[in-house]
Amino acid sequence: MGGWPVSSKDIPTLTQIIARFAGKKVLVVGDMVADEYIVGTPTRISREAPVLVLEQREHFTVPGGATNPGVNARALGAEVYLTGLVGNDPPGARLRAKLAELGMRCEGLCCEEGRPTSTKTRILAGSSQLVQQQIVRVDVVDGSRLGNGSQAEMLAYIERTLPEMDAIIISDYENGAISPAIIETCIALARQHRKIITVDSHGDLFRFRGVTAVTPNQPEAEATLKTVITNLASLEAAGQQLLAGTQARGVLITRGSEGMSLFEDGKPPLHLPASNLTEVRDTTGAGDTVAATFTLALAAGAEMRHAAMLANIAAGLVVRRLGCATNTPEELIDGVEKVLGAEN
Repeated sequence: MGGWPVSSKDIPTLTQIIARFAGKKVLVVGDMVADEYIVGTPTRISREAPVLVLEQREHFTVPGGATNPGVNARALGAEVYLTGLVGNDPPGARLRAKLAELGMRCEGLCCEEGRPTSTKTRILAGSSQLVQQQIVRVDVVDGSRLGNGSQAEMLAYIERTLPEMDAIIISDYENGAISPAIIETCIALARQHRKIITVDSHGDLFRFRGVTAVTPNQPEAEATLKTVITNLASLEAAGQQLLAGTQARGVLITRGSEGMSLFEDGKPPLHLPASNLTEVRDTTGAGDTVAATFTLALAAGAEMRHAAMLANIAAGLVVRRLGCATNTPEELIDGVEKVLGAEN
């Protein structure tokens, strides 16, 4: 699909967009997740079963799920407001503490009696001399719909907060927070107040008709369309079907090592190669980086193609680091200069 459709002459435009990220207000609506990491050093084989025994060295919590696009937007200079569910339990307490430490606005987080915080615990083995390897992940997730009380709290917060936002991200991990009422309210208010609203969803994308853009990865796009993308023709057909079905202004399909493809109504597709294929360490959370960067760029007045370029470069930077990583504006500008300078 060719190389980058831009060169070093586009660097000033992209850096000016990044400079306008500062102070943008972003509301993230979705499934809040505590990503917990237990890191241990292998010491021996257990006598009880043929498994490793690890001596625990670290145990820490980082924001995951819908909090991760929020953390990415915050790292890029935005003011971030969250609404969703965080349980009244130890993982929830650790998650809230981390969010507060990062300067996130957590007034919209609600709690439901008896419902746990969605938690994904990754157990990694390794030593200071070895690369840490994930050996198992344990999930605690209640995927049922939120109760009427929790949903009412979220709706009230959205109605109160959304008119003051520059952009809204709906982050749907299918853990129960994104109900039809939440979708309808977010889209109606965003359209009424002319706000940017984007969707990153693991579920059916056709539920989100009338948003600014959707940012699925290729398997999510295939699942919505019940098809398989095998070549350029099927990719472009899928992009057009998603545009029509979501009635969005844009569809950005991320494709891992194949890069990403932007589809806009009335414009030819834009296919961007991956900006980093040689230093990939961990792809966890890269989709959230794309959603946050793309949304912030649109909120900063960028054309969709420039927003997609920035999102692509941002994803290429975070996959070099372990876990759900983020970029600062300075790191993103440096990435732009390196990627586009190399295209000169």
